[in-house]
Amino acid sequence: MSTADTTTARNTTLHRYIIGHAALALGVLLVATAKLPGPTGPLWVAIGMLVLYTVAGLAPVEVRLRSQGVQFAWGEAAVIIGLVVLPPSTMIWAAALGRLAAELIGRRPLEKLTLNVAKQIVAVSAAATLSYLVAGTEVDPFTVRGGIALIAATAVYALLAAFSVSVAISLANATRLRLMPLHRVELVAIAGNIGVAYASLALLRFDPRLLFAIPPLIVFLRVTYGYRLRTQTEREAWQRLAAATDRFSEVDLAQVLGTAVTSAAELFGADEVEVLVRLGAEPDGLARGDAHGVSWAGAAADAPAADEAQTIVAPLGGQRDTDTDGGPGELRLRFRGAVRLSDRERYALRTFAASLGTALRNAYAYAEAQRRATRSAHDAAHDPLTGLANRRYLLDAGEQVLREQPARGTQAMVLIDLDHFKEVNDTLGHSAGDEVLTAIGRRLATAAGADDIVVRLGGDEFAVLFVALPAPALAVHRARQMLATLDPPIEVDGIRITVGGSAGVALAPVQGGVGELLRRADVAMYQAKRDGNRLAQYARQRDTADIGRLALGGELRAALVGDQFTLRYQPIVELNSGRISAAEALARWDHPYRGEMLPKHFLTAIERSDLLPEFTDLVLDRALAAADDWARAGRPIGVAVNLSPRSLLDPGLVLLVERRLAAGRVPPERLTLELTETRNLSRLDTVDETLRGLRELGVRVALDDFGTGSSSLGMLARVPVDELKIDRGFVAGLVTSPEPAAVVRAAIDLGRSLDLSVVAEGVESQQQRALLFELGCPFGSGYLFSRPVAGEKVAELLAADTPLAPAMSNDAQVIRIPPARLTRNPRRRL
Repeated sequence: MSTADTTTARNTTLHRYIIGHAALALGVLLVATAKLPGPTGPLWVAIGMLVLYTVAGLAPVEVRLRSQGVQFAWGEAAVIIGLVVLPPSTMIWAAALGRLAAELIGRRPLEKLTLNVAKQIVAVSAAATLSYLVAGTEVDPFTVRGGIALIAATAVYALLAAFSVSVAISLANATRLRLMPLHRVELVAIAGNIGVAYASLALLRFDPRLLFAIPPLIVFLRVTYGYRLRTQTEREAWQRLAAATDRFSEVDLAQVLGTAVTSAAELFGADEVEVLVRLGAEPDGLARGDAHGVSWAGAAADAPAADEAQTIVAPLGGQRDTDTDGGPGELRLRFRGAVRLSDRERYALRTFAASLGTALRNAYAYAEAQRRATRSAHDAAHDPLTGLANRRYLLDAGEQVLREQPARGTQAMVLIDLDHFKEVNDTLGHSAGDEVLTAIGRRLATAAGADDIVVRLGGDEFAVLFVALPAPALAVHRARQMLATLDPPIEVDGIRITVGGSAGVALAPVQGGVGELLRRADVAMYQAKRDGNRLAQYARQRDTADIGRLALGGELRAALVGDQFTLRYQPIVELNSGRISAAEALARWDHPYRGEMLPKHFLTAIERSDLLPEFTDLVLDRALAAADDWARAGRPIGVAVNLSPRSLLDPGLVLLVERRLAAGRVPPERLTLELTETRNLSRLDTVDETLRGLRELGVRVALDDFGTGSSSLGMLARVPVDELKIDRGFVAGLVTSPEPAAVVRAAIDLGRSLDLSVVAEGVESQQQRALLFELGCPFGSGYLFSRPVAGEKVAELLAADTPLAPAMSNDAQVIRIPPARLTRNPRRRL
């Protein structure tokens, strides 16, 4: 059936009900007139009651509750007065004619007029009949019997009127009959009507003519009470609006929607509320519910169809937002009956909708910020290529595992290094290498247990932390299973690649936490590579690291704070004259109970800790302060400081050096930073940036231990330097073996061809000095000239201005290198 047919059928049924109700009222009116006592008493009394019923019908106060209007009428007061001052039949006619007059004066539609008059006749007739049966013709309201009769009659009148309205509403809306319960305010109004009626009856005892004063009194009460009721209603409405908007301070989107639905239903009396949300690129969302809570929430496209109802729509966020971007959504109020909002309600609705729009945007922005923070935290703890956890996550989560999981079993770390992975990159390119790494990561993650932590440490290194092994012996077995996942070939661009690996296993717990556990797995992995095996378990007796290193690591911070680190200076002399030309700063740790410790015993611990920047700052500060003291003594010479390769990864190193140069008042060309080449670091862009910054400061750079396995010509070509330092091992064999002599000669020739200064370390005999000088090496250091001494001793040697060794014979044939090479060479730049 179409909507038009449904509406027509509904109107026909309602029309029939009204006609039937009118016929019933006419029959009741005739029966009551015939059976109940007829007119007695003065005519003016009947006329007065007719006026009273007319005024009562014209002066209701109506307040909307949801989709229905609740009227606070004065019918009960008129009924009580009429039952006392008029016979039943007369009272019925007065009530019928009075309501008819009120409907005509109010220009009601014919159907509504007919229904209201019929309802009045039926309800008043029932009340009059009940009063007559209980108290007879004469009703004394101030007796128990009369009071019971009047209250019972009033109750019957109110119930029958409500029943008649309920039937009409159900027929008009085509819904099941539901008796409209008397609202709490209606009950208060009925009680007030009874009070007004009794007050009026008390006045009539003094003079019956005061009956004509009652209609004006009702009009006055209607105006006064209506004004107070509207004022109170509006005040409470604004208070509820303020309270509702205050609850929008929540930042959770679901809570904001729930508050919006329940608050709007309570504030505007809606039977149902919908909030349509349009925020960001997400699909439209919808929340639906009533004053009791949200009944549905989700995507608007998936929402079930709403019941047919009158809908009032308000855009969220204000008119400006609606004009620019369509606004964040809509607020929809649904009413089962016809409703027209007052001006105050429309303004309140706009205010509520604007506040809701702002709250939704704030909640969405907060949710977006939370999502971004979650993504950032995830990205910071995971490898972007493989999606596995990274070293940072391993260190944080692993520490928690070591603290909380020992009761569940054994923890172990396996570190896996891929074999010949560099060949994949060099042959097929880095994109192919990335595919291989991603495939390896997936295999390891699949083979790991649910609680295990799989990590890509960087490059081609992976680690797996076994969280809860039933027994320590299973660690090696599980590690072999992880290695076995590497065996199946990986197809990249149609090429099948087999990538093996070596692994080291270390058991927890150990002192030093996850960092030490990872180091031990690394030691075991290199043991496996050296032995030609795929897998090795950590053995302490094969760990070449100083057994006291862990203890030292815990004492480093106290040593820095307690001024336990000092510097000794190894003079660098001109081999020809024996005079001091510079000094190399060498760190010493004056340990409280271990005594003086050389750098080889503690530098590794510093490099593995987070104290390397502080240690570098301390060494630079003291070395430059000593250089400043030497310059004040009249002999400005340069100072060389050994720099850890890891320091080149610190983006703050250049600023640190610049700050220390300024504080020490030392020209930058007097500072030489000595580097030991490390293959991995020399290929990092970060290192290039740091070296470029140091060179731009004017600092000299020296390549230490040149000629050993840790340095290479590739490093020399990549990193421009000012100075080469020949390793002491070659100087020691210079006289006795031709191979070291060849290396020394090649280094000196390379320095000459590249316009570099050359310094030989470890010169301990006059014969070595002479041979180096003859080969063209201009500078050297070693015990032949001096052992490392304090800065004050260097100042004394400079003040004495005497050679540290006798000058060499002028007969030696050498190619002299200008002393200016100990300062920065302006021709060599990055």
